[in-house]
Amino acid sequence: MQAFASNNLTVEKEELSSNSLPDFTSESYKDAYSRINAVVIEGEQEAYSNFLDLAKLIPEHADELVRLGKMEKKHMNGFCACGRNLAVKPDMPFAKTFFSKLHNNFLEAFKVGDTTTCLLIQCILIESFAISAYHVYIRVADPFAKRITEGVVQDEYLHLNYGQEWLKANLETVKKDLMRANKENLPLIKSMLDEVSNDAEVLHMDKEELMEEFMIAYQDSLLEIGLDNREIARMALAAVI
Repeated sequence: MQAFASNNLTVEKEELSSNSLPDFTSESYKDAYSRINAVVIEGEQEAYSNFLDLAKLIPEHADELVRLGKMEKKHMNGFCACGRNLAVKPDMPFAKTFFSKLHNNFLEAFKVGDTTTCLLIQCILIESFAISAYHVYIRVADPFAKRITEGVVQDEYLHLNYGQEWLKANLETVKKDLMRANKENLPLIKSMLDEVSNDAEVLHMDKEELMEEFMIAYQDSLLEIGLDNREIARMALAAVI
């Protein structure tokens, strides 16, 4: 009887898991996916470019940064394949506009040699956002995209770690710049999430869960960098003020 009950519980969990997945063939899913897929493609493409720019700002680490950038290019190709697998054309004009403010802030920082802001944007904000979103997406993705995304998310931790380690090693000299850059750029993540929340819901990705996962990843990263709890709380407030 115990084994029988256990088997029933397994079946119920499997049914619940199956029922919680969206209909990957519906027009509403494909419409929403055209924008979400474009966002991840554009995000990986911009990450590739950003790492090449970072290689110019930190020439002593150029080889490593170029290697990380090439990984992002590979991710982009993988997500392009995810769209093709569902016969969905990504809405790239939407995605370029979606990233425009954050991308422009990165470029402005790059032009003046502001390594701290560039690292915060690419290695901390964007990577934390990507990691948290990918973890949520994997649970509701189609089998092909799930396999691709599981491989990508492991790489993203390497990119996050690079930014953490550089900022940690230079924290005493860059802390004020880090605080300023956070205040300017963290609110953009919240507004970007709001912009795609309806499409994310169609993909069965809950907006509140996405924001919660991002803030956990982001604050964990700040802790690794060496900021104390009070400083982290002050920085996190920028997301809600």
